[in-house]
Amino acid sequence: MGFSEIIGHQRPLEILRLALGNGRLHHAYLFVGPEGVGKRAVALALAKASHCDETANEFCGRCAACARIQNGNHPDVRLVEILEGKKEISIKQVREIEKELNFRSFSGKRKIAIIDPATSMNLSAQNALLKTLEEPPQDSVLILIAPNAGTLLPTLRSRCLRISFGPLARDEVARYLMSKEGINQDDASLRAALSMGSLGAAIRFDKDELLEKRRSWAALLLSLKDGDYRGAIEAAEAIASNKEESLRFLEWTETWYRDLLVHAATENSEEMVNVDMLTEIGSQSAKGNFERMLASFAQTARAAGRIQRNLNRRMVLESLFFKVVGER
Repeated sequence: MGFSEIIGHQRPLEILRLALGNGRLHHAYLFVGPEGVGKRAVALALAKASHCDETANEFCGRCAACARIQNGNHPDVRLVEILEGKKEISIKQVREIEKELNFRSFSGKRKIAIIDPATSMNLSAQNALLKTLEEPPQDSVLILIAPNAGTLLPTLRSRCLRISFGPLARDEVARYLMSKEGINQDDASLRAALSMGSLGAAIRFDKDELLEKRRSWAALLLSLKDGDYRGAIEAAEAIASNKEESLRFLEWTETWYRDLLVHAATENSEEMVNVDMLTEIGSQSAKGNFERMLASFAQTARAAGRIQRNLNRRMVLESLFFKVVGER
């Protein structure tokens, strides 16, 4: 076990290992990157390396300290998440963290708090956290994990050392799925492509269910014709009923428009995500206009951001689909 076992992210790991070895860890970090690429795994690895009983500035994964951190019951390492039945991280949870970080360490080592996802903190919670960031308790480290930093207060972001995590390489994800999950090569390659560099997504998703959904989502997009605003309204109503499902649709739709752009520019299937839908991608790309496909790609990302901020889903999706049928 140790940092060397973590897949990818060599630059972030190099930064953290150097700071750990020099005894100069920053008091607050902001880990930013796509969902499921390993940001939390790196945060926990840093916590283990800070507390491991067997090694210095590394972690064995076997000792009592490492096991307690992994199981979430180490007294000096706290993971803050959305509580069951809640929609956000509350100011009460943040104040509990502030209080705990100011207590004396049980182990005599650093006290570490990990907030994941930090974007789930409401404004009151974020403002409350500023006090801790402005006057950090001695020998404490706060790690905020987020898919993006856009919804965090600028004053909060400015007090953290930002470390960016990119998607994992497709072959790295495929190798892990084959060696650790026992998935055959064809399925592993497809999962790796569809996951867009997210190991968590590649492990979690039900391939058959996702394939069926992608087919229905592709059919929906392909059914939208020039000027068909009634069809756009019906499509929005069909997708908007569930927030999680809406976000899944938009996440996939980004990959669809990305593939259209890649095909239009290079026709290189190795760079595409939906590798099992090359016929549909080629046909649609040939009919499309590059600038309009690029606009649709950007509008899809903006729509996802609006839904994450709890704007009206139907109206957001209607706006997206109106632009699609009006701009083809």
